[in-house]
Amino acid sequence: MRKHVVIMGVSSCGKSTVGELLAQHTGLPFRDGDDMHPAANIEKMASGQALDDDDRKPWLESIGRFLADQEDGAIVGCSALKHSYRELIRAAAPDTVFVHLHGSYELLKERMSKRSGHFMPVSLLDSQFETLEELRPEEAGVVLDVSATPEELAAAAAQYLES
Repeated sequence: MRKHVVIMGVSSCGKSTVGELLAQHTGLPFRDGDDMHPAANIEKMASGQALDDDDRKPWLESIGRFLADQEDGAIVGCSALKHSYRELIRAAAPDTVFVHLHGSYELLKERMSKRSGHFMPVSLLDSQFETLEELRPEEAGVVLDVSATPEELAAAAAQYLES
């Protein structure tokens, strides 16, 4: 089984929910990448400003280091929107695989507008979709459609990791 996993995608795609369920399937610990953001990043996003590459770089590097330090493996929920972001993670943890939770803008905007208590405003969903780069053929990973239930997504991800 592949042991270093990033559940990726734009806000409200279900990274945390699916990550926690996948952790139950695999026995690997789950960590939410949102909890690894520096305070300045959270403040910036909460004020409605999108992060730029300079803001994201130390965060992504810390995720890569975290994964590399987990000899027995781990799962992290992280947007990992661009190929270059995923490469920053893989620089520290080369065996990382990505589970991209993908859905339509309309569905994710609806989900995002219904959630409470999260620092990310709905207004930033546009910038996330603009930034998103699909997994490239040479990148280890799988794309799953978020119209499935979280349980179905976690089971599909577990099956992918075992293949």
